[in-house]
Amino acid sequence: MGTKYDLNRAEILRVSAELFARSGYHGTGIADLGTAVGLGRGALYHYIGSKEEVLFAISSRQLAQMNTVADELALTEPDPERRLRGLARALLRNIAEHRAEWTVFFREYHALTGDRRVRVVAARERYESHWRHAFDQGVRDGVFTLLPPLMIKGVLGMFNYSYLWLTADGARTPEEIADGFLDALITGLAAPNP
Repeated sequence: MGTKYDLNRAEILRVSAELFARSGYHGTGIADLGTAVGLGRGALYHYIGSKEEVLFAISSRQLAQMNTVADELALTEPDPERRLRGLARALLRNIAEHRAEWTVFFREYHALTGDRRVRVVAARERYESHWRHAFDQGVRDGVFTLLPPLMIKGVLGMFNYSYLWLTADGARTPEEIADGFLDALITGLAAPNP
């Protein structure tokens, strides 16, 4: 359990993500955030520092969680297909449970400046590299055919775009959808039998 400060900050970030997702980062002012969480400007700044700091926190939090999952899978799952399934299932589950945050990330992270932007882009590239390594290992193992580097972005785009429609309580679970996406992809990547 976090401190009162941590809990208040987490609630401010959650509400901010919903506001940014609905009205856009530039379309949401500090006054809007303060009204939504019932805090005056001074009290709000005590928790957030700046509006860009809020955008950075929202943009980096779920990405950091996905990198943690990816790091763990890289250490514990030697099979490239099972590692990809783990990555895909975790990503779609996270997107389904944090749609507002992912909406903000995908639509607004480019508004970050300086070191904040550099850090978010580096984290995104690090996550992408986990997918690339799993595909590359599958090629080395003779399970997949070679996938051009640009295609990894397309594959991730298929998963990432789900932030527009995916829900945690839909007719199919995020994990089932992830498996369906990968089944279609892996069938297309299967190396021909000699």
